[in-house]
Amino acid sequence: MTETTRLVSKIVINGTLEAIWRELTKSDEPQAAVYNAWLHTQALIPGATLQMRTGEGRNVLVIGKVVEFEPPHRFVHTFRFTQYDDPECTVSYQLVQLEQGVEVSLIVDNLPVGSRTAKEMTSGSKMILNTLKAVVETGKPTLGIRIMYAMFSKMGFILPKRTRSEHWPL
Repeated sequence: MTETTRLVSKIVINGTLEAIWRELTKSDEPQAAVYNAWLHTQALIPGATLQMRTGEGRNVLVIGKVVEFEPPHRFVHTFRFTQYDDPECTVSYQLVQLEQGVEVSLIVDNLPVGSRTAKEMTSGSKMILNTLKAVVETGKPTLGIRIMYAMFSKMGFILPKRTRSEHWPL
């Protein structure tokens, strides 16, 4: 059996619960905080399948199922990178209104220790929260993140064939 751990990342954002919730759950445009990926789902209800796809929709980066959906405070889904054979983990976004802003927690449970997923999520969770903060507070990601996303949009051809959308029906 694979050893797992829990990863908890938090940030306080000067914005409304509704604005932060929208950024984390929107499916009508790229999610700037989440690597500019598009959320595709049948519905945001428990049991529904979800995917995070590249901008042009050619590749599926993440697959999962909605576990909990309690607007605007809690969104939980299973999570597995399509390019790795790692076991799935569970991602939770928790939003709590504080006097000084909204505390956003990004929690990853059942994260396989030493896996590629663990490595990606350890660095990625901080980037996601910092980018979410920038988007909500300023209206856009930082310049460095925008440059990185522009590079990503030109480099889709290097993604493994196993990530192609035809292999991951919704």
